[in-house]
Amino acid sequence: MAQWDGLRQLPAVYRQQLLELYDRDALPMDVRHYLSVWIEKQEWERAARDHDLAVVLLQVLLENLDIQHSRFVQEESFLLQHNIRRYKQNFQRYLEDPCALASTILWFLEKEKEILQGAELAEKVQLLHVEQEAMETSSQQDLVRKMAGLRNEVQCLEHTMICLEEQQDEFDFKYQTHKMEVVADEAVKNAQIRVLQSLVNRLNECRKSTLTDLNKLLDRAEDLIGILVKKELVDWQRRQQKACIGAPDDVCLDQLEKWFTCVAVCLFQVREFLSKLEELVGKVSYDNDPVKAQKPALQRRADTLLKDLLKSSFVVETQPSMPQGKGPLVLRTNVQFSVKTRLLVKFPELNHVMKVNVSMEREAPQVKGYRRFNVLGTKTKALNMAESQSGGMVADFRHLTLKEQKSGGGNKGVSDIPLTVTEELHIIHFNTVFELKGLSVELQASSLPVVIISNSSQQQSAWASILWFNMLSQDTKDVMFFANSGAASWPQFGEMLSWQFQSATKRGLNDAQLEMIAHRLFGKQLNYDTCKVAWSKFSKENTPDTFWVWFDGILVMVKTYLEDMWRDGLIMGFVSKGKEKSLLKRKRRGTFLLRFSESVIGGITFSWVENTVTGQPYVNTVQPFTKVDLIQIPFHEIIRNFQILEAENIPENPLVYLYPDIPKEEAFGKYYSEKSGEQNGSLHPLDSSLDSPLETYHPDPMLSAAVEATQEDLLMYLNNPNLYPDSSIFEDEPGLPDLSLQEFNCLPPQSCGNIFQ
Repeated sequence: MAQWDGLRQLPAVYRQQLLELYDRDALPMDVRHYLSVWIEKQEWERAARDHDLAVVLLQVLLENLDIQHSRFVQEESFLLQHNIRRYKQNFQRYLEDPCALASTILWFLEKEKEILQGAELAEKVQLLHVEQEAMETSSQQDLVRKMAGLRNEVQCLEHTMICLEEQQDEFDFKYQTHKMEVVADEAVKNAQIRVLQSLVNRLNECRKSTLTDLNKLLDRAEDLIGILVKKELVDWQRRQQKACIGAPDDVCLDQLEKWFTCVAVCLFQVREFLSKLEELVGKVSYDNDPVKAQKPALQRRADTLLKDLLKSSFVVETQPSMPQGKGPLVLRTNVQFSVKTRLLVKFPELNHVMKVNVSMEREAPQVKGYRRFNVLGTKTKALNMAESQSGGMVADFRHLTLKEQKSGGGNKGVSDIPLTVTEELHIIHFNTVFELKGLSVELQASSLPVVIISNSSQQQSAWASILWFNMLSQDTKDVMFFANSGAASWPQFGEMLSWQFQSATKRGLNDAQLEMIAHRLFGKQLNYDTCKVAWSKFSKENTPDTFWVWFDGILVMVKTYLEDMWRDGLIMGFVSKGKEKSLLKRKRRGTFLLRFSESVIGGITFSWVENTVTGQPYVNTVQPFTKVDLIQIPFHEIIRNFQILEAENIPENPLVYLYPDIPKEEAFGKYYSEKSGEQNGSLHPLDSSLDSPLETYHPDPMLSAAVEATQEDLLMYLNNPNLYPDSSIFEDEPGLPDLSLQEFNCLPPQSCGNIFQ
């Protein structure tokens, strides 16, 4: 297939590159189209070096244009007649230097090949199922197209500068020759002057055209910088905020680095073009030289754009975090933490050259009791490409610590705003200097706000602050956020809670589980979307058993002891006691489900449905198991070996089907071990008698104490279930014996290190 035909069949993004390539008069697209077959058959590379061949090709080109013009006359295509006539006049300028025309056409053909090769490579990648760079949105596709256009503009300007220099050299040579020659004949002398004037005029037009192209290129660059800095970088920063609190967002910087670097390289080339123009003006100048008039403004504009781009290119790629912390952005004094900065403008010649310095906030808020810290450790590192898997320019600080400054005397003039230690926000700053090719720019970056604690007991509360700030605030410099923090909408809040499970266990919360949590917070509502959660309700009310303490206790338990079962969807988890009862009563005897306790922090329980002698269903529930229990016996073994004494003291495991109707062995069989199976015969049945009273709870157990049901009523119910069908004793937490793990006799209690304090 002919090259031009292949280009015309490319996808839209590559055809756009072609349109941008021919967005100039050096080789009009009309000429390329109508003479495509002839153009592709000629030896332009040889003609660029062979003057005689170049002359022949130029003459044939002009003849072909005459033929096309005649055809358009016959077809009465008025506009095409006009265009072809104008193109021919433009090509006649090459009569004195036909090799330049050959070089120009050769350059266009090579650029066409690059576009074709890019399209072919993309097609091969797709066929091989290799993941392409993310082009998820039309805006990103538009950005890619604009980047390609910018690169093409720079390449064309590079070619224009070469032509401009050649034109100037030609004029300079003829002018110097004219000055040295002594011409007596006035007519000959005037003819030479006219030729020189013609050359000067051409040179002047070429300089004007070059300056116009430079202005257009800077317009393109300014548009791209606006997109990169005000949209793409801002979007990435928001994704990073959300990723810090568990969101599965992509925070890879490789694509942004390519875009930032592309624009920076182009702007540095513009500075080189301007330097070249200054050099040319130093050799040849004349009255009303456009370069002298316009070059200073172009220089200032190019430098300003480049500095703006560079100042935005220095970022914190990995936010501060401790190795054993609950999450990023919670730091503890005298405990090492790590943080990584990155320069998105990648110049290999700056590898190990730029030094990055770390410091804490210089102007802390004037708030009474607000602490100040010093950074200790290796506070200076060089940006380098060795510490990044993708080869980015990074400075990876791995051994930093914080030490609180001794408080000075006097608090005059400071605000008396009540902030707890875990509501204090602090920012870590990074500074470096970019120096390249005569340009020097100071760069600054800063971390997201961190919470600094002094002992591990504050970690849970500190993480709550980090969650709340990064869920709601997009002002990453607002260290006084908690002086007046806003409320979160339920959709925001529920999504954040789901992220906690998603990041910890790879399985988030479903709609039913979120609805139970919403019901717990707001009561029964038709729609929770307009409901708001205040900071106090999330982390302060009912201290020490706040909502966050309850939720986090469940999360820690699941992550530590139940992760596989949770990930496999075996734990319904967040389901109210009323909902649990309505679900189970519609199922056959022995159906059970697993849910988190609403009253015991970090507790999990199971309930199952039984039938009375008259066939009426009723629900039984065991008291919650906590880490004290689960550290001794795995939860799946508790489910496997659970037994109660039925009539005639016959032990029976009442757990038969996991809700909705999965046989227990099918659901949990893969977790069983041979060792535990062998011990099955030595298990002691669980006695249905009570050693402690059953606890039933207020619908919101966070807000009220437990209410005790009498042991006598309980025993009467267990021995004579028909006497108390659906008794109110079991309405909130159905009647259960206190089923202690010692009665399992599966595994002896073992001492175990505890990472939770």
